[in-house]
Amino acid sequence: MARRFERYNNWLTPLAKANRKRMTKAECLLWIELKSKQIEKIRFNRQKPIGNFIIDFYSKELKLAIDIQYLI
Repeated sequence: MARRFERYNNWLTPLAKANRKRMTKAECLLWIELKSKQIEKIRFNRQKPIGNFIIDFYSKELKLAIDIQYLI
């Protein structure tokens, strides 16, 4: 079976890196849980560019994207 990669626009990479440095409190709390792999030992990436979007958290194994919305 051919391997399929998620395509993204290259100009999103610096924005994703900047977002990793300035996470919100909600993102930070969720990231602590996800990176410790306490949730069924599933690996997550944070601030992952996919298509024309930057997804807050993404699991390649599950093909699951989590995006946290903020209310001001």
